[in-house]
Amino acid sequence: MSADRQSGAFNLDPQTVSNREQAEKAVQDLRRRIRYHNHRYYVLDAPVISDEEYDRLFQDLQYLEERFPELASPTSPTQQVGGKPREELGLVRHPSPMLSLKAVYSQDEVRDFDATCRRELGRDQVEYVAEPKYDGLAVELIYEESGLVSASTRGDGTTGEDILANVKTIREVPLELMALEEVPLPSRLVVRGEIYMRKDEFNDLNQRRGESGLSLFANPRNAAAGSVRQLDPRITAARPLHIFVYEIAEVRVLTLTEQWQALQNLRAWGLKINSSRQRFCSGIEEALRFYDRLAGEREDLPYEIDGMVVKVNSLQGQQKLGVRQRDPRWALACKFPARQETTRIQKVEVQVGRLGTLTPVAVLDPVKIGGVEVQRASLHNLNQVETKDIRIGDTVIVERAGDVIPYVLKPVLEKRTGSEKKFNMPERCPVCGEQVVVSQDHTSTRCPNLDCPAQVRERIVHYASKPAMDIEGLAGRTTDQLMRAGLIRRIPDLYSLRREELLRLERFADKAANNLLQGIESSKKKSLERFLYALGIPHIGRHLARVLATSFPDLKAVMAASRESLQAVREIGPEVAGSLTLFFSNEQNRRVIEELLQAGLRLDNPLYRVKGRTRPLEGRTFVFTGQLSRWTRAEARQRVEDLGGRTAGSVSNSTDYLVAGPGAGSKLKQGRDLGITVLNEDEFAELIGSG
Repeated sequence: MSADRQSGAFNLDPQTVSNREQAEKAVQDLRRRIRYHNHRYYVLDAPVISDEEYDRLFQDLQYLEERFPELASPTSPTQQVGGKPREELGLVRHPSPMLSLKAVYSQDEVRDFDATCRRELGRDQVEYVAEPKYDGLAVELIYEESGLVSASTRGDGTTGEDILANVKTIREVPLELMALEEVPLPSRLVVRGEIYMRKDEFNDLNQRRGESGLSLFANPRNAAAGSVRQLDPRITAARPLHIFVYEIAEVRVLTLTEQWQALQNLRAWGLKINSSRQRFCSGIEEALRFYDRLAGEREDLPYEIDGMVVKVNSLQGQQKLGVRQRDPRWALACKFPARQETTRIQKVEVQVGRLGTLTPVAVLDPVKIGGVEVQRASLHNLNQVETKDIRIGDTVIVERAGDVIPYVLKPVLEKRTGSEKKFNMPERCPVCGEQVVVSQDHTSTRCPNLDCPAQVRERIVHYASKPAMDIEGLAGRTTDQLMRAGLIRRIPDLYSLRREELLRLERFADKAANNLLQGIESSKKKSLERFLYALGIPHIGRHLARVLATSFPDLKAVMAASRESLQAVREIGPEVAGSLTLFFSNEQNRRVIEELLQAGLRLDNPLYRVKGRTRPLEGRTFVFTGQLSRWTRAEARQRVEDLGGRTAGSVSNSTDYLVAGPGAGSKLKQGRDLGITVLNEDEFAELIGSG
């Protein structure tokens, strides 16, 4: 079916739908179009509409499903946002066993496998399909009448955990298969694949968790597995998860003869395969050349792999070769050289991070892992040390995964001599001596002191960052220079800097000094939400800082809030409430805040004032086109939403105002044709009270 037919124009404005018959037609059309665009974006990596246009389609579908709840469907694209938490994961029995693969570590073993296949199939040469062996979580998906009805983990191979609600949140997993004329849809389809997390997304996730005082994931595989097994699908929906599908375990009613053909069908049905890293191989030597290529690319790939999988291409050949008790005889996992080594822990040091998180780090006898010499490895947190029973002097297995810091996998208990010593987390911060705070489950240990020298450099950089107090010119390099010169030791010292002091420093001419001092002066008048984010309170990112500013009139009210009143705020739970009360009860932190206020800090809070009055733009929809000079597009949208309005990416009959700047194009013509009120930037500013 052509792209035009799949994503054809939708002429009925959802806001004008007046009856169920119209709604049903509109919902079906929107779902079809969104599925088509999901397939273009997630599977083919070739989108044909902008993000704004896609968001509008999605919002229209959500609107109609909320207005006509009887039209709800478990396979609707709107179900990929996360549902209600569950008490526990159920169990699912696999239609056929999910077998593991026999692993080999030498090319001779691969050639032996090929010799067996050629002999038993009676062929001089066997065709294979080769692809990466992913280091993620193996899953099974079942589709019936094109809809996703089951998703489960491998489990023991016979029975796995029910993860359907969580898998539905992964955008690369279609809730309904694509229907293409040249590839008929099966009535039932069982597929296997791997859920994974990209290396860069894993590192970002761990960084955010560390900044929030949360325990870190050991590696991308653990992060993916932990995310998929959440009882609350909304947590899974917030994690960056992906999938590659690589096998058809059952198909009805359709005749397939080759593994390579099966892969192409999967892609045609809207399931994501790794087409750029799959090879049809006319013989085993070609597969081994592909293995060498994958090994060379391994470090540069965005996801973790630990080898290559090679499968007999002929499905009839697979059936003839059969299976052993635990693994098929027609497939093999050719593993890469291990990136694990054994070494000894000399001692354990404790590092203090930017937000005061204490992390135990093992100092090791030097060992080479994957060509890199490793002398230090993370132990993550006290809970991990206790759970794994890691001791000073232990012989341990150390793993290195991609760009992630090496970590201790487990101790080798057989090599214990009795001289090993248990590790105890210090009761006081090793840098400033403040009493540390240990979470109940021992996954987090923090120094709560805002003035802790180990934290202050990164706290100053964070305080000055653009989303926080936005002090231009105070990046890490300048902060280092000011600290080395003894001009700043704490955040309040920024407001005592003098021009003559700066001019004595290298690279600080008149312009640089003036710019920095002007940036510091400008930071004295900021919003409460920026300041709360700038303080670097564990768990308080930009979103929760905004939630707090919307719910409390000023800083004094936030600082005085009890746990109970904080937990009464939507989106704030016991852990965040505890973090806030602990932070603001710390005498050192209160002293820092008082010094900042004495230095002239004045915190405005327009969010609370908006909340306390009628929302003047309630029910009004705005669309922006062209260039804006006063705000970025995102800032302008935020102003509208703060005042109760709605923003959209495209013009329709439901649009109330079109804000047009220089360079406005087709949206402006469309808006005028529909008789929509068009505002220039000055008129928009006057409307929202910023004129």
